[in-house]
Amino acid sequence: MGISKAISKSMKDSSWIRAMFEEGEKMKKIHGPGNILDFTLGNPVVEPPDHLKEELVRLVSSDTAGMHRYMTNSGYEDVRTEIAEYHRERTGLRFTKDHIVMTVGSAGGMNVVLKSLLDPGSEVIVLSPFFVEFKFYIENHGGIMKLVETTEDFHLDIDKIEKTITRRTKAIIVNSPNNPTGVVYGQEELMELSALLHKRREKGQRIFFLADEAYRKILYDGITLPDVFGIYEDTITVTSHSKDLALPGERIGYIAASPRIINLKPLMDAMIFSNRILGFINAPALMQRLVGKFQRNSVDVLEYQKKRDVLYNILVEAGLSVVKPMGAFYIFPRSPITDDVAFVRQLQKHRILAVPGVGFGTPGHFRLAYCIPMDVIERSRQYFLELGLKISR
Repeated sequence: MGISKAISKSMKDSSWIRAMFEEGEKMKKIHGPGNILDFTLGNPVVEPPDHLKEELVRLVSSDTAGMHRYMTNSGYEDVRTEIAEYHRERTGLRFTKDHIVMTVGSAGGMNVVLKSLLDPGSEVIVLSPFFVEFKFYIENHGGIMKLVETTEDFHLDIDKIEKTITRRTKAIIVNSPNNPTGVVYGQEELMELSALLHKRREKGQRIFFLADEAYRKILYDGITLPDVFGIYEDTITVTSHSKDLALPGERIGYIAASPRIINLKPLMDAMIFSNRILGFINAPALMQRLVGKFQRNSVDVLEYQKKRDVLYNILVEAGLSVVKPMGAFYIFPRSPITDDVAFVRQLQKHRILAVPGVGFGTPGHFRLAYCIPMDVIERSRQYFLELGLKISR
């Protein structure tokens, strides 16, 4: 065959998200793009804020020497300083530029962190439903993913997490707001998780808390995201500007390591080294210079909230069981039939594209991404209602 057996297996287990997206592309060629109601991919249709685009034009037009040269592998010092100031203001902790590593999006950041932490056979706890790429990121670096189910409403099940921890557990990945459910983990449940990790720490085992915060600024109904840096000492966050600034194609993000981590420097040195040897070298120069100034900004979250409300009401009207998202731009209804893949195929007959829950480690559900035009959401109503009526019979 020529390719590695590990990659061959991973390709077979690969993302349902991309598979359904590609199937949708074929349908669009047959029926026309306007006739396909595509909820598959978290690829925002909103544009970046105007003042960000203006700053980008200014940067591109600048005749400042060295604008596009190499920099230290952790990123430009002035950009990391700006980001550290934002975190210092937000958390009250003593963040400096030395706690920040600029990365090629949150995917690049997560790989850098895992490369730096994992030995062959190290275990990483992942909460289900989960973003399927986590599995591949962990396996990239010799780790083993240990999947833990969440509760019926997709919140943390501390007892199940505790039973999954072994002497080989090195980290737990927590994604909040969550993809695919839109659930935001609350202060109390995160404090319970912190207490559990502290118990292991007292026995000499250090477990890192890896927070994927790609959607941290997309929150609804006045909800606030708990400060994980204040909850647990050994915390590392990975952030992307793909969603909050609508820059998914630019692949820009960063790692922030808590100033409370004991003996932090070797870890920072490891992540800077990993950033280089994984082939990223450093995050894109132009995008680094751009995003530093926009840490307190985001796209109009109210637009996403309106779309959430419309879609949630449609699904409820159709008789589907669904947890209302409090963040991100995904919703994860329960499939009205046991076979979620079969139900997604039924949706396709109505030219609605969705992703089956099996692709997120939770069969019996399906995911809809609502970072799409409002008219697509509104046009889906009649089809969801028809399906609901058929199933209720």
